[in-house]
Amino acid sequence: MEYRDKIEQYIDSHREEMLGDIITLCRINSEKMPYKEGMPYGEGVCTALGMALGMAERYGFSVRNYDNYVGTADLNDGEAGLDILAHLDVVPAGEGWEVTSPFEPVEKDGKLYGRGTADDKGPAVAALYAMRAVKELGIPVKKNVRLILGTDEECGSSDITHYYAVEKEAPMTFSPDAEFPVINTEKGMFRGHFTAEWEKSTALPRLCSIHAGTKINVLPGKAEAVFQGVTADMLEKAAAETEAAIGVHFEVEYSDYTPEKGDQMAKVTAVGEGAHAAHPEGGNNALTALIYLANRLPLVPCGQTEALKQLESCFPHGDFRGEALGIAMEDEISGPLTLTFSMLEVTETGLEGWFDSRCPICSNEENVLKPVKALMESRGFAFLTDSMTPPHHVPGDSHFVQTLLKVYEEYTGQKGECQSTGGGTYVHDLENGVAFGAAMPGTDNRMHGADEFAVIDELLTSAKIFAQVIAQLCR
Repeated sequence: MEYRDKIEQYIDSHREEMLGDIITLCRINSEKMPYKEGMPYGEGVCTALGMALGMAERYGFSVRNYDNYVGTADLNDGEAGLDILAHLDVVPAGEGWEVTSPFEPVEKDGKLYGRGTADDKGPAVAALYAMRAVKELGIPVKKNVRLILGTDEECGSSDITHYYAVEKEAPMTFSPDAEFPVINTEKGMFRGHFTAEWEKSTALPRLCSIHAGTKINVLPGKAEAVFQGVTADMLEKAAAETEAAIGVHFEVEYSDYTPEKGDQMAKVTAVGEGAHAAHPEGGNNALTALIYLANRLPLVPCGQTEALKQLESCFPHGDFRGEALGIAMEDEISGPLTLTFSMLEVTETGLEGWFDSRCPICSNEENVLKPVKALMESRGFAFLTDSMTPPHHVPGDSHFVQTLLKVYEEYTGQKGECQSTGGGTYVHDLENGVAFGAAMPGTDNRMHGADEFAVIDELLTSAKIFAQVIAQLCR
């Protein structure tokens, strides 16, 4: 490809400078914090945005700050051609770091460790250096390239809502916030919320409570229930049979036992295996396992026990395709619908639950939301969700996507193919937006975990690829 040698030489010669800029940004704790005047997401994010815009301005780009929600750097003053959408906010530091502290980035064994090195400060700087290479090498481009630096990707993307309220999206947009080759298809999102109520019953044996789940997009690896009046023999027999049937382990603690009343209290913890809601087949749901167990105990019939039976009829253990709800579907491009029953609170008089479904291109409110609402309401639940996020798809045969794939193949020697994801990316709501880089296939950057890292050679290759893409698309 034209300019390849020049681009590679430029990026390689600026390796240390590029890493230095990434390190500078990654030293800043840019977790979302409470609002301060003029700082919608707190001081750390605002500081990171100011630092990044300062870098871009030093390198000769025209910059603009959109009320500390978003910053931009423009390659030239031509008509809009390509937007590159990255973000500077990070997830909380978390625990368990061993190679370095979260905000003390270090280079070791060809990797750059630190919070944000992979998600997404490293890729953002790689995009900046790609623009710098095009500018300083004098590669002729007529259309503008705009680097958009967001600050709220991890917590809802309200930054981008603010930006696109005043700006139009470019004809083409990619976000280096995922992996290569190209993610051009994103499933829709259907997050169900429902409740039920009943009269309190004190007849024994009974269920007192269930508490399960921490986030709607996480398949719960643990779930807890409290029972009263269930004998140890009954409980342990049912737990053993359930564990043999579905592979979830149960831990039981007994307390407050009065033999003459038979009112023994038992706290039961179901221990399964957690997973992301986009990939429920990779886990073993402790919540649905706990419901399975409860429905096999000799609990006294009442409104609560009937609700538990109806829950299992809607969300049987092991059903992560929505078959019981009547919404199982799939297509060749985006694959099957997935469903995760992720959160549940049950008291003596009611329950509140949530589930997370990732829906293929063939889905819509008519064939997903409305059938689920009708079914669950027929079984005694109040269904509170009235909308879903539609799927996102950019045609894989478009000039834009084909160019990205060809450049990726040229610079890596690997086959470029379009991919779909059950997770949402920064470009989900953009008509012609795809995810492109910056991790190579098979690289686990430990994003959102301890010892997050970016492979330095992958960042350098990403910068080269981005520069070539700019040269190809904006000439």
